[in-house]
Amino acid sequence: MDKIILTAQQLKTFYILDVHGTKKIIKAVNEVELEIRENEIYGIAGESGCGKSTLLKALAAVVEPPLRQLGGKVIYHIDGKAVDVTSLGAEKMRRLRWDFVSYVPQGSMNVLNPVVKLKDTYHDFISSHVNSKSQEEALKMARAHIAELGLPPEIMGAYPHQLSGGMRQRVTIALAALLKPKIIIADEPTTALDVVVQRGVMQLLKDIQKKLQNTIILVTHDMGVHANVADRIGIMYAGKIVEEAPTEKIFREPLHPYTQFLINSLPKFGDKTPRESVPGSPPSLADLPSGCPFHPRCPQVLDICREQMPTYIAVTPNHKVACWLVEEEHG
Repeated sequence: MDKIILTAQQLKTFYILDVHGTKKIIKAVNEVELEIRENEIYGIAGESGCGKSTLLKALAAVVEPPLRQLGGKVIYHIDGKAVDVTSLGAEKMRRLRWDFVSYVPQGSMNVLNPVVKLKDTYHDFISSHVNSKSQEEALKMARAHIAELGLPPEIMGAYPHQLSGGMRQRVTIALAALLKPKIIIADEPTTALDVVVQRGVMQLLKDIQKKLQNTIILVTHDMGVHANVADRIGIMYAGKIVEEAPTEKIFREPLHPYTQFLINSLPKFGDKTPRESVPGSPPSLADLPSGCPFHPRCPQVLDICREQMPTYIAVTPNHKVACWLVEEEHG
């Protein structure tokens, strides 16, 4: 069995906002439990606003106000040692980040300086993480890395705005992989890209994972992308992981009603019947309903769903779910 490389225990990461003098608490990540393995692509899926991006920030230890870590732990398993990164200081975490874990936020322009050529971006990055490197050494290292990933070497002399959105995203992912981190955390890497370009970006991620034998934690709301690249998927709803299983298993046998809606809404070849989307709207993370947060939208709701949060149980060793329907069935 593959070793665990990252663990989240009872993780709580909330936005604390001051709205006209009144404190507002947005429960974006609410007691999440995760175990991510070495050498896998782990997908996190769910509707917009369910807490996916906030979860990635917590896993990458890039939590900054108004976001606050209010409970639980994020543990990196480094060379046989368990390191609780939620207790590390900013300087120790800065040194650890990129060497062990790299974080790719939404939008390449959040990473690439628009007024700096890519070769200078790479030089600055290398110089700040790999002792001291001369301009020539850094550029040589960057060009070798770019060529190794099949990207055209001439892009190093370009400004970000001179590249297409898809190429900028490839360059950003290549930068994240430069120091061969054990974990790459990618937030919606195919957002705003057309289908053909999406495929190229995801293929680059797969190639990097295969080459480095590392772990990629990938957030996207596109279940089709998960079906093609993820080894396992965690389904997120209202700040919680409500189901987790190997990709093939979760598509073949989804147990949570929310997961069933997500999968059944996908188009299928030869099937022209209308697809049914999830009824209703997601709840506000600042005002969650009692009991199971999905109960106001669930067509199979039970009385207990309105009153109590279901336990996150293992139906099989590799398939977990939080749903009273499943818990009653499996006793």
